[in-house]
Amino acid sequence: MMTDSLQNSMIADSAAVDAVVEPVKMDLSVRTDSLPQTILKGDTFEFKVDISWQAPAGQSAVLILPASSANAKGITQLGVREEHFRKVLGDKSVSHTRFIWTLSADDTGTVSIPALRFQIPSANGPFELESESVMFHIGEPAHLGAYAALGGGIFVLLSVFVALLWRRKNRLSAKAKQEKRDEDALAEQFLLLKKRVAKADSRMWLLDLEKICKSWAMRRFGNDNLEDLAKNGLLDGWQPLLNEFAHARYGGGERDAFQNKESWKTASKLLNIQEDE
Repeated sequence: MMTDSLQNSMIADSAAVDAVVEPVKMDLSVRTDSLPQTILKGDTFEFKVDISWQAPAGQSAVLILPASSANAKGITQLGVREEHFRKVLGDKSVSHTRFIWTLSADDTGTVSIPALRFQIPSANGPFELESESVMFHIGEPAHLGAYAALGGGIFVLLSVFVALLWRRKNRLSAKAKQEKRDEDALAEQFLLLKKRVAKADSRMWLLDLEKICKSWAMRRFGNDNLEDLAKNGLLDGWQPLLNEFAHARYGGGERDAFQNKESWKTASKLLNIQEDE
């Protein structure tokens, strides 16, 4: 797998940087990561595509949108997430956006992950990039009967079964507690944002609200691309709020605190986060 010292300069969202440079003026490159050596039917694995570019420092903001899915014969896309990295070298900055697809192996044989397309919105229309297709082999799992025979009989199998149930119960309990902590932390960020509505820069305030909505979408759908989720019918009633986020990202006039407070109320209903009375 790739290792990259750029992780020391991770950024949360490349679209939140003020200065934007046209993608045609950047040194853009697309690289696919290697897959695990052994993939068996039924496995869940990750496939990574790294998009990097160079631009003058402070002008490296690029919004990259995946424009296709990794679904193909023998594999199913379960989700996709993003990671962002940046490193400043003199008067240049080297930035990375890494898309990580979670895939399941549904069949055996030779399988091909199709070339994945990406779009970068710009003043001259969408700028398109494409990764290379990747072929790999999905093997057949080993026969479970032989493994069970080595276990020492019914007693061992029952012991293993009970142990697995106990571990699964603990994992589910730990997962539920972590989800509750994450939910409470998100609600706290959201409620704190309301307190800043009268003092914060209106544009940055909206971008902070968008980040919270992206975090919510990632937890719920495994994808923080709000525009794609809305196009797929998963975010009913979100379009007015998404329009405000786009307005904040790409500039526009100032907004007063009352408008942002109304946006907060709309998001409160959509995220189902209520203030304590």
